[in-house]
Amino acid sequence: MSEHQRPSGAAPRLNTGVAHNARVWNYWIGGRDNYEVDQQVGDHVAAMFPVIRDVARADREFLGRAVGFLAGECGVRQFLDVGTGLPTFDNTHEIAQRIAPESRIVYVDNDPIVLAHARSLLTSAPEGATDYIDADVHHPEALVRGAAATLDLERPVAVMMLGILNFVLDIDRAQEITRTLMSAVPSGSYLVLTHPTTDADLGGQGNVEAMRFWNDNATPPITARTRAEIASFLDGLEILAPGLVSCARWRADTDSAATVPQFGVVAVKP
Repeated sequence: MSEHQRPSGAAPRLNTGVAHNARVWNYWIGGRDNYEVDQQVGDHVAAMFPVIRDVARADREFLGRAVGFLAGECGVRQFLDVGTGLPTFDNTHEIAQRIAPESRIVYVDNDPIVLAHARSLLTSAPEGATDYIDADVHHPEALVRGAAATLDLERPVAVMMLGILNFVLDIDRAQEITRTLMSAVPSGSYLVLTHPTTDADLGGQGNVEAMRFWNDNATPPITARTRAEIASFLDGLEILAPGLVSCARWRADTDSAATVPQFGVVAVKP
């Protein structure tokens, strides 16, 4: 690969021989921080499961609506964005700080290319704060310790887990991770979650073969889950309207928003 094809900020230690989720996702939403192998795998998955680009865009738009709702209507001033991926347009801190400049945001990821782009995330309104920690969702206790350097965990926090628990293949472990994170934040905190599904009512049947191809050709391995399995991550929380729905339909501006096979939900800790 020639130098002009290297994503901006990429570090030499990146493995560019295997497609990676953060880069493929970036490709699907029209970003430039991806390699030829990411484009090839992304195109193959899209040929098998054409709605995947719609899923990627809908997930990103859900983030914007959820952060806007929490910062604007719910008064949330702290966000813990786990598995943030590559920065694109309207990142969590930009949305929150447009509404409330004093907002404090911690981004979490453990992918080298995301780390290479950290400085673009580490921009904050002077009244607030933005930080990045290199941590793995599989180690939530360490993640919480890192976040506590920037966030006041005695005050409500919105824990953002968009498209991240699908990379925790064991559902018991995924439930444990969610419980650990939500137990570390006080009453009045929120869990914001998206997750791919195989449920037929959302058109998720095509996820099965597409994810099998992904797991054979890219990293990290991924899984989809049913509505009931995803709902299990919300145990002990109060689900806000409109409930656990296609992320494209969650508080959408229009009733005609297309349904995509990716659930989205916001829930509050009593």
